[in-house]
Amino acid sequence: MRLVLVGAPGSGKGTQAELLVKRLGLTYIGTGDILRAAIKAHTPVGLQAEPIIKQGRLVPDAVVNDLVAELFQRPDRPEAFVLDGYPRTYAQAIAFDALLNLQYLRLDGVVYLTVKDEEVVRRISSRRCCENVTNCGVCFNLLARRPKVDGVCDNCGGNLVTRADDKEETVRRRLVEFHANTDQLIEYYRGRGLLREVSALDPMETIYANVVKALKGP
Repeated sequence: MRLVLVGAPGSGKGTQAELLVKRLGLTYIGTGDILRAAIKAHTPVGLQAEPIIKQGRLVPDAVVNDLVAELFQRPDRPEAFVLDGYPRTYAQAIAFDALLNLQYLRLDGVVYLTVKDEEVVRRISSRRCCENVTNCGVCFNLLARRPKVDGVCDNCGGNLVTRADDKEETVRRRLVEFHANTDQLIEYYRGRGLLREVSALDPMETIYANVVKALKGP
């Protein structure tokens, strides 16, 4: 099975990807992971991306496309996979389709975990993470996984703080960017008959069951 997971920040893509990997034997492909691996291995694309990352800029579509192409053109390319974080834009989806065609592969489905923006803001802004990032960095959530003592890390006793990325104003900016990049992508996959919409509001196991059911079709 070959899948793409799409969803806003805080929609639970990472959790569902982990379950799909464990239970269906899929290979997990996260663009952040393969980008770091390419930089570490000093591949041509990794060398191109490294200064962009260090400057805190978004890696352009062309570079991300080349990065994914490097992976799929290797002799040990993944045959059954779940992609998380790619394609992120319409342009990336077009490039990915062309790449898969060259490799005689096809997608089986694109799972869109749906959740309202206000719920995303509520979830992410409720995160509290240990400020001892080097030795701990464990995160809690005031809605789902509260620490035993407010403001204190269960793991190391450090102070729990709201990370800059989890502040409401930051989350709202990320959502604007998400919709700008993703709305056209969703319509593209809907038009190709690959899109499977699954609510991200249910418990983890229910969402997983609904994902599997959606992939099997009516």
